[in-house]
Amino acid sequence: MSTRPGYRAPAVTVSAALPKRRSSAVLIVGVCADGGSPAVVGTPFLDAEAVGEIDVALRALGAKGGPEALTRLTVPSLPVASVLAVGLGPAREEWSPEAIRRAAGAAARSLSGVESVITTLSELHLEAAIEGLILGGYQIHEFRSAKTAPTEPALSRITALSTAARAKPLAARAAAVASAVATARDLVNTPPSHLHPDEFSKRAKALGTAAGLQVEVLDEKALAKAGYGGIIGVGKGSSNPPRLVRLTYRGGKAGKGGKARKVALVGKGITFDTGGISIKPAASMHHMTSDMAGAAAVIAAVVLAAEQRLPIDVIATVPMAENMPSATAQRPGDVLTQYGGTTVEVLNTDAEGRLILADAIVRACQDSPDYLIETSTLTGAQTVALGSRIPGVMGSDEFRDRVAALSQREGENGWPMPLPEELKDDLKSTVADLANISSQRFAGMLVAGVFLREFVADGVQWAHIDVAGPAYNTTAPWGYTPKGGTGVPTRTLFAVLEDIAENG
Repeated sequence: MSTRPGYRAPAVTVSAALPKRRSSAVLIVGVCADGGSPAVVGTPFLDAEAVGEIDVALRALGAKGGPEALTRLTVPSLPVASVLAVGLGPAREEWSPEAIRRAAGAAARSLSGVESVITTLSELHLEAAIEGLILGGYQIHEFRSAKTAPTEPALSRITALSTAARAKPLAARAAAVASAVATARDLVNTPPSHLHPDEFSKRAKALGTAAGLQVEVLDEKALAKAGYGGIIGVGKGSSNPPRLVRLTYRGGKAGKGGKARKVALVGKGITFDTGGISIKPAASMHHMTSDMAGAAAVIAAVVLAAEQRLPIDVIATVPMAENMPSATAQRPGDVLTQYGGTTVEVLNTDAEGRLILADAIVRACQDSPDYLIETSTLTGAQTVALGSRIPGVMGSDEFRDRVAALSQREGENGWPMPLPEELKDDLKSTVADLANISSQRFAGMLVAGVFLREFVADGVQWAHIDVAGPAYNTTAPWGYTPKGGTGVPTRTLFAVLEDIAENG
């Protein structure tokens, strides 16, 4: 999917048997903790001799088979260079796709210098195993010099062993989804020195054009003329002017009602967020390179929808700005006029994401979508409420719950959150229609959701996914999640689009 240097996903093939000739590949197998001793999880691809050799070696090495535990073995009877046993935890009849995804990711992260792998995890869940291997092997080296760039080969070939029906198309879909997540990661991990709004819009346009999308880019003059006061206001303090990108995929087919389903996607694209005049603490400001993660996921998702030819219309509206303090920056106390006419008193310039999203939501609703999904690194309050791995999902009750359920199915773990009506009173302004923050300290994520709800057109089912913590991993890698950009919630967005395409 990527049109620039970045992570090149491995090629994926499916086979119903191990190779007959000896290979330099590493064979990845799943093992469970069976009564304290590790045991190979049932697979039709290994004979009794090979299973016995692996079990004996695991016991000799004191392996436990716990989740994501790794043990490298030599098994002479198998036609591979070595075997990597990855733990799945206690024995059970069936493991969840997320358990397989994480195990595959942990295995891929450990295989430095290995070009080819064969895996039996794909017999347990084909798509999860492929996604985990591709995403676990993710790396970005675009900004390294020869001094620190890896010299060892990267994982370039995955052979998934599977007896599943339709294994090849399922594997191709999994590889496409993982590649889309990698594209979102590439964008998030690109430093703000190299991804200001204009450059971001160019990359979005290149990705959209390559996928056959209609692309429209509004520069700062067009934004000002059309009245996008939120985007212009946030971008006023930067020497890098703002942009608005529209990516349109027309794949809809008229259903029983004679009308194709239409979905609007909106993603926050703050390429760097200092907080503006309400400046952030310096200690963690460098993490704000990720403040465009919502936009990255939306761009990746609409391109993926086009590549997978989903039978719906998808229109992505992506506002892009850099929030900087300067003599021209908006001030706390300023009043701006959002696209569509609502006036907002800016009490805190660090609550800027909702300002650019409000403009984009109003514009997206002019397309009369059936559904609107928007996502952003919206509030630090999301991490206070749900931690660093669980997105908060707000919006129309029924659609919110649908999006959260699909997010949980995909392993991105979105959790439904309420939008209490009484919080709207906290957004009253003495001089404008709304204030951009509450005077209270509590329920910051919910207050932001209530603010955004004011800009959603009547009759549009909508959901907001707050990924402030989940979009960027500031700690050590785990499972298939690296340090840095995670690509969340790309898989959730695509799962929702697929679900709408299938079920309306």
